[in-house]
Amino acid sequence: MPETSPVELLRTYVDVLEARDWPALTSLLHEDVVYRLPQTREVVRGRDDYLRWNTDYPDVWHLRLVEAYGDRTGAAARLSVRIDGEPHPVDALVFVKAADGRLVEITDWWPEAYDPPPGREHLATRE
Repeated sequence: MPETSPVELLRTYVDVLEARDWPALTSLLHEDVVYRLPQTREVVRGRDDYLRWNTDYPDVWHLRLVEAYGDRTGAAARLSVRIDGEPHPVDALVFVKAADGRLVEITDWWPEAYDPPPGREHLATRE
């Protein structure tokens, strides 16, 4: 059976995040996945902390994949992100690296830098 390409992993990742399908997200992530947010300088290490990061995050966002590209080791996508209460969606970029059919690195790029909200310190370090 052929291994799932990083582009297909990324497409599925966006779909399961939008659906809030946490068991499906678990199956996509390597146990040592690293999640980075350069705008806040936060880094989350490990599947369990990344899952908690998502399950604890306020449920006010909606993702739509606009385009995705990649090769056999990684992929990049442009997303349209709608935040409840905001008049217009914003574009965001996500970059992933994959190994053994799972996501090992995820980097989200948002339009502007911002200070992280309080309450995430137990899940993320700052770099």
